[in-house]
Amino acid sequence: MATLAQHNPVTPKHWSEGVPSDDELAHIPGEGGWPIVGNTFKQLADPHGFTKRMVETYGKVYKTHAFGGWNIALIGAEANEMVLFNRDKIFSSEQGWGPVLDQLFPRGLMLMDFDHHRIDRRALSIAFKPEPMRHYSGALNRGIAKDVANWEGAMEFYPAIKKLTLDLAADSFIGIPWGPEADKINVAFVDMVQASVAPVRKPLPFTKMKRGVDGRKYLVDYFTAETHKRREQGGGQDMFSQFATATREDGSLLPVDEVVDHMNFLMMAAHDTITSSATSLIYHLAKNPDWQEKVREEIIAVTGGPDGSGNPRSLDYDDLGKLELTEMAFKEALRMVPPVPSMPRRALKSFEYEGYHIPAGAHVGINIYWTHHSEEYWDDPYTFDPMRFTPDKIKARHKYAWVPFGGGAHMCLGLHFAYMQVKVLLVQLLQRYRIEVPEGYNPDWQEWPIPQPKDGLRVRFEKL
Repeated sequence: MATLAQHNPVTPKHWSEGVPSDDELAHIPGEGGWPIVGNTFKQLADPHGFTKRMVETYGKVYKTHAFGGWNIALIGAEANEMVLFNRDKIFSSEQGWGPVLDQLFPRGLMLMDFDHHRIDRRALSIAFKPEPMRHYSGALNRGIAKDVANWEGAMEFYPAIKKLTLDLAADSFIGIPWGPEADKINVAFVDMVQASVAPVRKPLPFTKMKRGVDGRKYLVDYFTAETHKRREQGGGQDMFSQFATATREDGSLLPVDEVVDHMNFLMMAAHDTITSSATSLIYHLAKNPDWQEKVREEIIAVTGGPDGSGNPRSLDYDDLGKLELTEMAFKEALRMVPPVPSMPRRALKSFEYEGYHIPAGAHVGINIYWTHHSEEYWDDPYTFDPMRFTPDKIKARHKYAWVPFGGGAHMCLGLHFAYMQVKVLLVQLLQRYRIEVPEGYNPDWQEWPIPQPKDGLRVRFEKL
């Protein structure tokens, strides 16, 4: 485990400042890769294969030169626990994610550390209390039922669920009806997300980064005006209104610009991760019709099945916890395809781990996908088996062997919203359709930064 070697805070003005020298990292095994680009293209081409080879070659602590500098990988459930629980406040999330997200999603909750993170997280948590969650549940039931009623036949699932998730976010998160205004907001979010991983990091004309920066400007202007308006009107049940009127421990309102940044970040995080997770779940249920039927039977038992007109009944908020098999299937889909395959951090202090001295300033990261597929923690890890998530098996397994929502102080604030949205989706889909994919179908996935099938996931919804 880690031990604190010395106190040496790292507070650089730029992400490249204060990084350890090559000599300070010379004792850590690994590879520098090609001149200038290092291992960047190798990692992008096959991130999971690259990690597997590096672990087999160098062990669970190794370095690789990519994305402009040295990164130290800390692999396995024990490393996940050390980094995510962050008992000694060694690791900075802000300085880990900052180089990727800071131009487009500054001051998002994930880009905060320690007391600032704790204070704002507590203020924002009001949006996930039972009363607002009950409101979101009604909006999700209505919105999903309206859209999926037209999904019969063959389709590409990923773009369909991506659009639906954005529309649902406009309704549940912002409280505006589907239509032209919501469409403009959705386009701005899509541009920002694409720009966050664009190879050109300056907003030059005609680049993804320029579209992303323009999208951010549009949303900052929109959310700033709306924050003032909702404070004057006294708020509402949608998530944005909850944020706009949230107060800190001393009773003060969050500054308007911080409300805007939190809203931008949480919309992005919720939309892209839920889209990826729902796509993985639909694929695995289509590939495993026995499990699809088990989940369908549970849903019908809980909801009572379609009404007299053949329309699926909605999922009552108080019945969410009764869908146990459904939740187990979702957890297994999150294990198979974690929506955030790896997480970066930066060491604020030097520390020791597995016999290696890691100096302050080092960029480090954990690999969630590797842990989710390691035979150390999972039998037959590439097989879809929701029974891994029975209470006795969860208790017997390392607590940090399954971390799709992160862990510790930075555990995903919206994880219960994600469970609710996916359960409502399955309630509406599986009471209407049988989900099928072609025999032998195995789509190629873009694995990073957030997984998605390259062909959009070709599925067929056969009416029951």
